[in-house]
Order: sequence, then structure tokens, then C-alpha cells
Amino acid sequence: MHSNKAVLLNISLVLALALGLSGCTVILQKGRRTDIEKISKLKSDMDELQRAKDELEKRLQDEINNKQVKVEMQDKGLVITFVSEVLFDSGKAKLRHDSYEKLDKVAGVLNTTVADLNVGIEGHTDNKPIKRSGWKSNWELSTARALSVLHYLSGKEVAEPRLAAIGYGEYKPVASNDTSEGRQKNRRVEIVILPKTETKNGDAAADGNGSSS
Repeated sequence: MHSNKAVLLNISLVLALALGLSGCTVILQKGRRTDIEKISKLKSDMDELQRAKDELEKRLQDEINNKQVKVEMQDKGLVITFVSEVLFDSGKAKLRHDSYEKLDKVAGVLNTTVADLNVGIEGHTDNKPIKRSGWKSNWELSTARALSVLHYLSGKEVAEPRLAAIGYGEYKPVASNDTSEGRQKNRRVEIVILPKTETKNGDAAADGNGSSS
């Protein structure tokens, strides 16, 4: 009796974790082992992301303290946010040489702690129109920057099938574009470590972004 109560308590805790992190609704039916297995798998995936978060915060401690990088768990996965100026010169999509060391730290975690998870790279800009840099719009700039990060991670042996890139331009701001501080926050690249989801045929797949070219 006590054993059954302990099992139910554990399932309830895992369910609460799953609902809190994913926003999904999960219904358990008495006696269905598959439900318990799915919840157990989801908890394992969340534990994997948490280990990656802890490792990234350790490796990127200086960058985080200097507000160059932010590591946080979001609904879409574990997100490593780089301020664009840390990776690129203004209006450019070529990685700065001093960004390599920072991206190497991320690649190290992608190749070890979460080597089985897919990765989305998202480029974002502020809402200032492109004037002199030669890009047609902020979409092109944000996409080119995301692809530059993708190719760098690929060169660091992050498996290419795991990677996808997309440019959002100015259309997903995280702060007001009315201030210089807000615009700086909006100019960013997000590396998103994607949690696994279950496909219809039961295979694990990343719920991620489509590639941009």
C-alpha cells in the first residue's frame, strides 16, 4: 500500500514538472503503463536539459556576468541568448574572431551533455531599417547571422542533421525598440536546445524550426 502511494506521488510530481515546463496537458488513466513511461521519459528529458543549463552556466560564467549571454529555460527549450554585438560587428553576418571561444563552450555542451538533442538557431534584429549595410531587410541579416552560427557549430562537429536556422528579423522583440537598451536586447542570436517530442510513429523528434536558406 505504501509502495503504491509512493509511486502515485512520484507520478504526480513528474506530471507537475511536465505541465510547468511544457504547458501541455497530460491525462493519466489508471493501469496504463504507457502513460507512466511517457511521463518518466519526459522527466528524463527535462533532467537532461537542466544538466546542460548547469554546465553552460558554469562554462559561460564570465559572459553571463558581463551580460553578454543569458541561459534560461523557456517553453520552447533551453535557450542560450547572445547579444548580437558579442558575435558580429554592426550590420555584418561574419562572426567576430573573439566570438569563437564563446561558441566553442556551447559546442562542447552540445556534443556531450545533450548530444542526442536537436538545436535551433534563431536570428533577431531591432526594428531599425537597413540603410547602408547592403542587406535587403532585417530578415536577410537575421537569417545570415543564424546561418553563420549554424555553420560554425557544424564545423565544431555538431552533427548537421541536428541543426536548423531561421531569421525572424525584427518581429519577435523581447524589449521595447523605443530605447537604445531595448534595441540592444532585441539584436540577438538564440541557440535553442530542443526537448524531444513523441511523433505519431513513436519515434523521438525535435519540435523545432525549419531551415532557412
